[in-house]
This record gives sequence, structure tokens and C-alpha cells, in this order.
Amino acid sequence: MKDFGVKPYLFPMPVYMIGTYNEDDTVDAMAMAWGGICAENMVALNLEEDHKTVANLKARGAFTLSVPGRDTLVASDYMGIASANKVPDKFARTGLHAVKSSRVDAPVILEYPLTLECKVLEMQEQPYGLRVLGEIVNVMADEKVLDAEGRIDSGKLDTFLFDQVRFDYYAVGEICGKAWHSGAPLVKGE
Repeated sequence: MKDFGVKPYLFPMPVYMIGTYNEDDTVDAMAMAWGGICAENMVALNLEEDHKTVANLKARGAFTLSVPGRDTLVASDYMGIASANKVPDKFARTGLHAVKSSRVDAPVILEYPLTLECKVLEMQEQPYGLRVLGEIVNVMADEKVLDAEGRIDSGKLDTFLFDQVRFDYYAVGEICGKAWHSGAPLVKGE
């Protein structure tokens, strides 16, 4: 095996979009990969303090966390490149659309197939950055990503993952096993 030293090389990394409102009620969204589910009803976001999104989180106490589909890859990547501190209308430039959440003070971006509506519970300033803990108050999914029983079908999300090593995106969608079943043949008398 080859050593690489200390690097953030864990694959796959999800791509999430954080939606907030600016002080003038315009939409801000940023791409992030360092975070995820940390409890049944909570998410953790690891952010740098200087993001416009962080100021919005502090001011509004709410956000949406969305899973983008591949059909929005260009716009989503752009929102990870452009800083709202320098490009205040970056969301408007994407051509995406948003409506106000009825549960939290944050936008729901209509083109994203899965959105978690969240309240900020805690902002932890750590030596390695800012961790935002959010309570999930609702999950919304577009009808096009539901199966016949009304459940979310992850394959229909047509999402993508981030590769921190090569800075590539990878498509997601093929089922390759069943959680808590694929390994069952190895369970012997446990």
C-alpha cells in the first residue's frame, strides 16, 4: 500500500446543497460535501466561517439541505464555485427556482428531488472549523423519485457523489446489494 499522509480522502462523499435566505430575502445556496446525518432527526454540516451561508444560518436559524440530481450538476457545481460574498445573485444566475418553506425560514429549491427542512440547533466553533447541527423538521421528495408504494427510490434521485482525491463527480443509481441481508450468509449462530 502507498502512504498519502493526512488527506481528506474518504470516498464516496455526498454532494448536498444548503439553501438559506440572505438579509434581503434573496436565495443563497452552496454546495457542500463535508457533513451528513448524525442522528435520526439531525444533520451536521462542517463549514468554513467565512461563507455567506454561515452568516445566513446565524441570522435566520434555518436551512434546507437538498440532494441534487445530475440534471442540475452544472448549476450545483457553480454554486460551489461562486461565493455569495462576491456574487450576490449567484442563485439567480443558475436559472433554478425556489419557494419559501412552510416549516422553516429557508428556500426549497424546486429542481432538487429531495430536500430536508431544518432548524439550526447549535453552532459549534471548533479549532478545525464550524460545525452546524440542524434538526430535521420535514423531508420533502418530488413525486418523480417515489416508487409504487410512495417511498423514496434512491435510484430515481439520479444524484452524484464527489471524489475528493481527483475532484470528479460520480453518478449514483445502481443497486449492488441489500443492507442487512447481503451479509446474512456469513452470520452463523449469532
